[in-house]
Amino acid sequence: MSVEQYDLIVIGGGIQGAGVAQAAAAAGHSVALFEQYDMLAQGTSSRSSKLIHGGLRYLETRQFSLVRECLRERALLLKNAPDLVSLKAFHIPVYEGARHGVFMLKAGLAAYALLNGLRADSHFNGLPRSAWDGLDGLRTDGLRAVLRYYDGQADDAALTRAVMTSAIELGAELRLSHTAECIELNPAGVEVTFQTDAGEFHCRARALVNAAGPWALRVLDRVMPAQSIVPVELVAGTHVILDRRLDVGIYYVEASDGRPVFIMPWQGQTLIGTTERVFNGDPTCIKPTAGEVDYLLDTYRRYFPGEIPQMTNAFAGLRVLPSGGDPNRRPRETLFLTDRKHKPRVLSVLGGKLTAYRATAERIMNKLELPERMARGDTRRLSLRAQ
Repeated sequence: MSVEQYDLIVIGGGIQGAGVAQAAAAAGHSVALFEQYDMLAQGTSSRSSKLIHGGLRYLETRQFSLVRECLRERALLLKNAPDLVSLKAFHIPVYEGARHGVFMLKAGLAAYALLNGLRADSHFNGLPRSAWDGLDGLRTDGLRAVLRYYDGQADDAALTRAVMTSAIELGAELRLSHTAECIELNPAGVEVTFQTDAGEFHCRARALVNAAGPWALRVLDRVMPAQSIVPVELVAGTHVILDRRLDVGIYYVEASDGRPVFIMPWQGQTLIGTTERVFNGDPTCIKPTAGEVDYLLDTYRRYFPGEIPQMTNAFAGLRVLPSGGDPNRRPRETLFLTDRKHKPRVLSVLGGKLTAYRATAERIMNKLELPERMARGDTRRLSLRAQ
């Protein structure tokens, strides 16, 4: 029986897995990424809000380190992937009786700018009343102020493909339509059996990174001996797309229950999201509920009154978050599970931000403690190109 040998095996073809493959290949390691589907980014990495941002709302829950890291990574992506990531104007309308007043929002934007190192793209301002009528038909009844700041937007799936292409150019392998069946730990590392259309595929590695997103716990179930896990839940987020073009920028608004919602231009249409609910089913079967769609359409109507444009699509994705409490207020820091503290053989990444994928991969490589190789590149400087 032929058995392939690698320094590192990565399971999961989303942005986190692609980022780890790129980081490992850049560090000179032999690495292969295995994806259960026949394409990359078939889960959360094609169903996000498409934002490359620091996470302004995370300031409210005092996740300052997360915001600072994401803003730093945003700056790198704007520099290294200009064809994939672009800076957009974000507008925050403030109405009478709003949960957050103008002073509090300006304080938050000032903190956001400080965490961004006061770079040129940290600028924010209030729009004069004379400009309100030009905001894509935004409701002006009861409007007290409109604040504008800047953040990033990207095609999440295209970014994932670009990162994986970079990894392949550095020497990584990509194996699609491979489903992990058995992961056996041994003193030298791991031995993995994958099921493919052509039969079983066997390989060994010093370590394995489980970056399977919503399927990560299923992958962990295939590890022998069994691994301990932390209590986490899948949280579903729904988006809808309307047949309407927005010309001015992105709108950061509050739904009727106070939750933040983005109303965004997207590929000539309007993308609205997201919702949050705990999901207990098969990740393969995730889809929007009628209630979630109505919630988002009602939010759109609240700020852009009149006839709602035709809905052309709706989709739902899943995030892995710590269990318990309001999904909207749970910590967003990425969780790492390892089989042992030093030189882990299996590392599972739970959660993770689209914006911070590179920093997450860098952290993972430091935790793995693989033998040093001759580096082939630096992920902080590698260009990413649209495919």
